[in-house]
Amino acid sequence: MDTAPDIRLRGLIKRYGDVVAVDGIDLEVARGEFFTLLGPSGSGKTTTLRMIAGFERPDGGTVELAGKDVSQLPPFQRNVNTVFQDYALFPHMNVADNVGYGLRVSKVRREERRRRVDEALEMVRLPGLGGRKPAQLSGGQRQRVALARAIVNHPQVLLLDEPLGALDLKLRQEMQVELKRIQQEVGITFVYVTHDQEEALTMSDRLAVFNEGRIEQVGAPADVYEQPGSEFIAGFVGVSNVLERNGRRFTIRPEKIRLLDGPHDGLHTEAGVVRDVAYVGMVTRYLVDLEQGGELQVVHQNLETTSSQALEQHGREVTVGWSEEHTYAIPEEGDS
Repeated sequence: MDTAPDIRLRGLIKRYGDVVAVDGIDLEVARGEFFTLLGPSGSGKTTTLRMIAGFERPDGGTVELAGKDVSQLPPFQRNVNTVFQDYALFPHMNVADNVGYGLRVSKVRREERRRRVDEALEMVRLPGLGGRKPAQLSGGQRQRVALARAIVNHPQVLLLDEPLGALDLKLRQEMQVELKRIQQEVGITFVYVTHDQEEALTMSDRLAVFNEGRIEQVGAPADVYEQPGSEFIAGFVGVSNVLERNGRRFTIRPEKIRLLDGPHDGLHTEAGVVRDVAYVGMVTRYLVDLEQGGELQVVHQNLETTSSQALEQHGREVTVGWSEEHTYAIPEEGDS
C-alpha cells in the first residue's frame, strides 16, 4: 500500500488584503525528505511554511499531514515543530530545561524526560551543557539547543525558517553539514526555508523554487541548477549567463565556459574582450564582452594561476568556448 506523503499542499492560497502572498501552490513532500523552499524575500516561501505549521490559515486549498487534512487545526494539534532564526529560547531556563520544556508540558515522566533530553543534546553535539544558561552559549550553540528542543519529542515534520541566518559564514557552512547529518540520523522530514542558494543546493534532497507566490520548479538540486526551467531560476539559483543567438535564448553557467588560445574542436567558440577581472582566491571571475553581442561571466579555477597572471587578462582579446550540451534553452513565457 502506498504511504501518503508527510506533507501534501493542494491549491494553497493566502492573501493579505489585495496582496496574494501564496497563489495556488501544489506540493508533496515525502516521508524522510530534506526539502527546501527556496526563493527571494516576498516570494511566499515563509508564508507557506507558516500555513504548514498552523500559524496562518489558508484562504483557499488544503494542508495535509500524513494524509490528514489539518488546514483548520491550530499549531498544537499538528505533529510538527518549528525552528526559528532567533532561537526563541527561554533565557531564565538552563539548556536542559529549554530542551525538555515540551516534554514537561506533555507530562512525560522526569526520568524519561531526562533521558530524552540527554539523547537530544548528544545528537546536536552539546553533551554536558545542560546546566548552562542560553546567555553562556555562542550563537551556534544556541541554534543547536533550539534544534535539540525541536527534535526531542520526535515530531513527524520539522519546519526550519531560515535558522542559520544569524550565524557568520564559516559557522553557517558547518551547521549546514550538521543539519543534514542530524536529519539523516533522526529520519524526520525536514522542510527548510531559505533565500540562500548555496544552503539549498548543499542540504536538500529536493527543493522548490518560489517566485511571486508560485512554485516555478521542483526537483533535485543538481537538476534545478543544471537545467533551470526559466530565466528567473537560471539567475536566482547560482549565477547564469543568458545569451541570444539566431533567435534562440539560452543559459550557460560561468564554470562551463573556458578561456581558449584559439578555436577548439568540439566547442562553440566566440571572440571577446575581458572587461573586468575579479581574483577571489580559489577562482577568478572574468567578465567578457562578446563581439557578437552580449556578455559572459566566466569562472576559472586558480589551479596554477597567480593573482597577477589573472589580473593581466584585463582588456585583452580572448576566445571563449563551451560545449553545446551545457547550454539550456529558456522556455518562452507561457510555455510549459
